[in-house]
Amino acid sequence: MINGNTKLIAHLGYPTHTFKAPLIYNPYFEEAGINAAVVPMGCRAEDYLAFLKLVFKLSNIHGALITMPHKIATVELLDEVSKRVSVAGACNAVRLGSDGRLIGDMFDGEGFVRGVLRRGREIQGKRAIMAGAGGVGSAIAASLAQAGIAELAFNDAHPPMMNELAQRLRHYYPELTVVTGATDPDGYDIVVNATPLGMQDHDPLPFDVQRISPAAFVGEVVLKQEITPFLAAVRGRGCQFQLGLDMLFEQIPAYLEFFDFPTTTAEHLREIAQV
Repeated sequence: MINGNTKLIAHLGYPTHTFKAPLIYNPYFEEAGINAAVVPMGCRAEDYLAFLKLVFKLSNIHGALITMPHKIATVELLDEVSKRVSVAGACNAVRLGSDGRLIGDMFDGEGFVRGVLRRGREIQGKRAIMAGAGGVGSAIAASLAQAGIAELAFNDAHPPMMNELAQRLRHYYPELTVVTGATDPDGYDIVVNATPLGMQDHDPLPFDVQRISPAAFVGEVVLKQEITPFLAAVRGRGCQFQLGLDMLFEQIPAYLEFFDFPTTTAEHLREIAQV
């Protein structure tokens, strides 16, 4: 029940019909007795720059979840950002500091990293290769770098975007080996599909699966189905893997911590979610 003491989390994006976050957060808030609510707010790009500042003028606003198409535009509107935001070039969470400052972070990639670590795999000192250097790919790259990956290779169909991500990684993590244009997964410990490949049945696979070691850990970002053609292929190789939906649920505990709410596990969220 929303009342006058409810802390509002604005879910900002456009359009709103695909939003899943309220169906995950709000059941958890209700069960945990947290007087907060995630509220979808459809804001078009042309209105966003003014609206973000205005929504944080509300006396009962606590924070905001940022989704497409606003993640990149948000960065320049904030007073303080994390290194993940600086590397990714985008932000998907904003909270109001005690001094009224707007503080931003990026958790798209944190969900991937937490899933890898929770499955008992190591990131520190390992080598990773990723297909895709766009929004979600940049976020995963930022979190892998923060987690201590030793080498990060990636490719993208849009070279300027790929090169800009590489430049940011080299600036913030000068000790990290960054390789651009790489497509061969042979010898890599972590292999990630951060492209939309798999959304359509006729899509090619993002990597030559026969070149992926059975010992590698494989990650997927596509949410259309749990076992995408890529994951089915790497499962046949004997690889341990993470679903795109896993990454969604794994990042929510990090959001809860960012907003200073009691946190929980990804498994518990999946049990009570109404997605």
